[in-house]
Amino acid sequence: MDTHELRGLLTDGPFVSVHFDESHDTEDAAKQLRLRLKEIEAALEEQGADRPSVEAVLRAVEESPPPVGRAGRTVVAAHGSVVLDRRLAAPPPAQEARFSELPYFLPTVSHLEEAPAHLVVLVDRTGADIEVHRPDGSVETETVRGQEHPVHKVRGGGPAHRDIQSHAEQTAHNNLSEVAGHIAKTAERVRPRAIVLAGEVQARTELHERLPEPARSLTAEVDAGSRASGAGRAELDRAVHELLTGQRLRELDDLADRFRADAARESALAVSGLPAVTAALAEANVATLLVGESGEASVYTGSEPAQVGVAPSRLDALGVDDPARRRADEALPYAAVAVGADVVVMDERLDLADGFGALLRHP
Repeated sequence: MDTHELRGLLTDGPFVSVHFDESHDTEDAAKQLRLRLKEIEAALEEQGADRPSVEAVLRAVEESPPPVGRAGRTVVAAHGSVVLDRRLAAPPPAQEARFSELPYFLPTVSHLEEAPAHLVVLVDRTGADIEVHRPDGSVETETVRGQEHPVHKVRGGGPAHRDIQSHAEQTAHNNLSEVAGHIAKTAERVRPRAIVLAGEVQARTELHERLPEPARSLTAEVDAGSRASGAGRAELDRAVHELLTGQRLRELDDLADRFRADAARESALAVSGLPAVTAALAEANVATLLVGESGEASVYTGSEPAQVGVAPSRLDALGVDDPARRRADEALPYAAVAVGADVVVMDERLDLADGFGALLRHP
């Protein structure tokens, strides 16, 4: 994921980092949430977390409206203030509550990759409903209403009929041009991973052609959905989910292929293992950090986020007098944010040494 939106984490620690199930889909959901928060509070207190940061996390959760259905939540706080608060569209695989000098945010990265921001556009010849779907599961809708009359062709062969037909076609073209402009502006604001066009076949095909770049390159069509009153939603939601899942799998395939190809070059542009990856991060030479299973591996860090190495001697070369030992799954993603690198949580496609790899900016 693009880590630009995580740069608010680049502040002094220590940090309280929690990731948990915030689902509100049962009658006792409120009670279950209270129990989870008590577990989180107890775990943080056992780790020696500062009370102001613990209270900031609890307050952020307790004072927010409950989600609809299944959901997860990520909250990170430092010195009594929340620095990251994200509602996730699905619960994380496991509940996490950490108190450490560096923030732990990999569950957030995993979720944002699986449930990216995207647009769903239901279109016909009179306009469109543009839905902005965010990673937290929220949806905002903008309706673009074009000119409604005339937009339908009429039967007949006389000059009058041909004039009406021509006028109807031009009205529909104008409407779709207006919709394309709205989509382009929305995409520029939201930066979606994908734009999905649904609805009338002819309308969505023309709309696709009228979209300017870069919006057009993000766009795909699905054979589902309608703007008609009372139209069902299940088929469209299923089609969008399949499209996004397929896109995600292709991206992981492409990333794995690129990593293998770059690692095989004489001037390697891909490395794996903690020694090579930490060295690249310290030199701000990482374009994309790849994270696999790292267990409880640790590295050494300095006062600056990008000061990372596998041994104290590596930090001496960076001018660090008193390096500290930190968890690798906190220190390396944190350094990646500091140097502006993307972070991607990989699956079994790549067997990364020590659980980490990197695509480099230059040899």
